[in-house]
Amino acid sequence: MSAAFRKAAKARQRPHRERAQPAARTKLGLLEKKKDYRLRAHDYHKKQNALRALQKKALDKNPDEFYFKMIRAQVKDGVHVIKQPKNEVTPEQMKLMRTQDIKYVEMKRVSEAKKIERLKAELHLLDAAGSGPRRHLFFVDTEREVQEFDIATRLDTVPELVDRVYNRPTIATLQRETVKGPTDPAHLKKLAQQRKNQYDLLRQRIEREKAMFVITQKIQTRKDLLDKTHKVKVKKETTTGPAIYKFKFQRKR
Repeated sequence: MSAAFRKAAKARQRPHRERAQPAARTKLGLLEKKKDYRLRAHDYHKKQNALRALQKKALDKNPDEFYFKMIRAQVKDGVHVIKQPKNEVTPEQMKLMRTQDIKYVEMKRVSEAKKIERLKAELHLLDAAGSGPRRHLFFVDTEREVQEFDIATRLDTVPELVDRVYNRPTIATLQRETVKGPTDPAHLKKLAQQRKNQYDLLRQRIEREKAMFVITQKIQTRKDLLDKTHKVKVKKETTTGPAIYKFKFQRKR
């Protein structure tokens, strides 16, 4: 066969085209072409290599190995859940830090501190409610003294004044002078309730002053972090204290 004949036959030959996929089989996916076997083979070998690597990693794993996700994660209802860390800032602290300036918070803290000092001066910390059970220890030598022990006789006062933890006069003092102040039980009960309310107010103001102090520190820490100086976190932030950073020393002119 001559070269001219082969050239003419090649010119009359139609180009090869892949057959079209029937519409009824479209739901089964794309129709594979003849050259796709290489892609399938490559994907198959890639998955097999990945499985072999995972099997080898599982066989080489140390059963005593520890990492922190072991204690930070758990399975709930068949779902792997990672425990979220506790909030380091309370909603009240975040609201104040976002809406108020440090000068305003410091002003409120100083105001609370002055009110606390004023209340302490009025109450003198006498008979503080909620300060815990009081214990007055008496030492004796024999078991007989324990059986015959009388607290009024030991304190040298009358039995009616034993329950008073302050301003408890002795019998000698009562013989010289009369008891000063209210003695009516109803009046004493009313004064005790007023004193309890005052101590509750004092405790609330002390807690508020501490909260303001923590907020002031956190705002100041966030302002200090704007500095470009290299810093290292020494202690994480908590609800009761700001984060602590160690800044690199820089000598300034």
